[in-house]
Amino acid sequence: MDTARARECYGLVEDEPAVTDEENSLLSTESFTSTFTSAPWTLPSHASLFTGTSPSKHGAHAGHKHLNETLLTVPELLQNQGYETVAISNNTWISEEFGFGRGFETFYKTWQYVQSDTDLGRIARQEEGFDKIRRAGKALFDGDPLTNIANAVYGQFFRKTDDDGAARTNAWIEAWLGDRDDSRPFFLFVNYLEPHLEYRPPKAHAVEHLPAGVTYEEAMEVSQDAWGYTADTVELTDEDFEILRALYRAEIAYLEEKIEEVVDLLKAEDEWEDTLFIVTSDHGENIGDHGLMDHQYALYDTLLHVPLFVHGGPFEEGEIDDLVQLVDLPPTILDVLDIDAPAARDQFQGISFHPDADETREYAIAEYIAPQPSMDALEKRVGDLPEHVHTYDRSLRAIRTDRYKYIRGSDGTTELYDVQVDPGETNDLSDTHEDVVADLDTTLDEWLDSFEQADPTGATTMSADAKDRLEDLGYLQD
Repeated sequence: MDTARARECYGLVEDEPAVTDEENSLLSTESFTSTFTSAPWTLPSHASLFTGTSPSKHGAHAGHKHLNETLLTVPELLQNQGYETVAISNNTWISEEFGFGRGFETFYKTWQYVQSDTDLGRIARQEEGFDKIRRAGKALFDGDPLTNIANAVYGQFFRKTDDDGAARTNAWIEAWLGDRDDSRPFFLFVNYLEPHLEYRPPKAHAVEHLPAGVTYEEAMEVSQDAWGYTADTVELTDEDFEILRALYRAEIAYLEEKIEEVVDLLKAEDEWEDTLFIVTSDHGENIGDHGLMDHQYALYDTLLHVPLFVHGGPFEEGEIDDLVQLVDLPPTILDVLDIDAPAARDQFQGISFHPDADETREYAIAEYIAPQPSMDALEKRVGDLPEHVHTYDRSLRAIRTDRYKYIRGSDGTTELYDVQVDPGETNDLSDTHEDVVADLDTTLDEWLDSFEQADPTGATTMSADAKDRLEDLGYLQD
């Protein structure tokens, strides 16, 4: 094992992208083309990524929105090995408030100009008149008043509308790399947000991807109200979805440039050859697929199939089509860095995909433990819900082999797809392939019986500012 080339460990998570043709040119690295996340949205997917466990085991999901301290996390493991551990987050879910701060010496949140637990930016942007004065005045003294004022001014006037934090993230990385104590190895985790509703890429990138005859201004007028579309209060045409997909591709193209900037920064500091560099995504996106928008209420591959690129250590340029899951990253990282950590390895449900590993994955598992947003939260947003929307009020589990994808709902529904011939999962075979359904159903039950499932107790709460910011990003809360 060539650990000399893996002195540093750098993790990059893009918040949205599913696999597209554009992403295959992202980096000259080893590309894992059959990679799947464990959950279709940010909180449980990142919890799986950090702990190497499934949502059923780590217990962070829509019913319990916090990663509890019962499991070891990758940053904790590396901090114990003497690594400098740093996180940069552009998404409110990935913050100390929701349990993701453990093991990080530094946790930088790009939505704040000065790092603080109090956020006036949302008040400054959203409230008007007396309500703005009242709420801002109340929050002003919740912490450091000068810091709060600085963050409010930043949120109101200076944070760009065509960049969700990538530019500021890279500027921070550049300064940090130049100033850090290079006698220590580092673990740097970055969550970018750009490919996230609303899709508002820089104009120069958008015009390169928009359909012929569609202007940037026209594209910006297309509704991106995912919940209105889900509840049938917003109508979108095929042409509208073509435009939205073009904007999504433009967001990815912009983010690709920003990731390549980070590679250049590492090279400039002579760190690149000693760095294990990983780029992946926590989930994909439905843009009219399966009658849905955003990344909720389903376990189709549009949400679960994600990119994975790895550079450094034993990984060489090329493509690998073996089944891989994001829960496989923690044991793989430990193998590359030659870290034993037996307690963590006992905890992991992932399978190392180190080139010297003996075991390969036979199937991938994904879970959607509870709907997010709930029916109540959605109804508060859009009003009375059509009957078909209430069918989303259930949990889902899916098991996927190289050929078949089986989805089972808590409401008794089942779906089966031959993903080799039907990658879009449009032809449900559950009624005609009962033997395959029975076999995968049994395998799913055996997997569930193989570990102790989390039973999180106690209600979880979030600050009003976090709730507001998440709703600003489209995550409706009760």
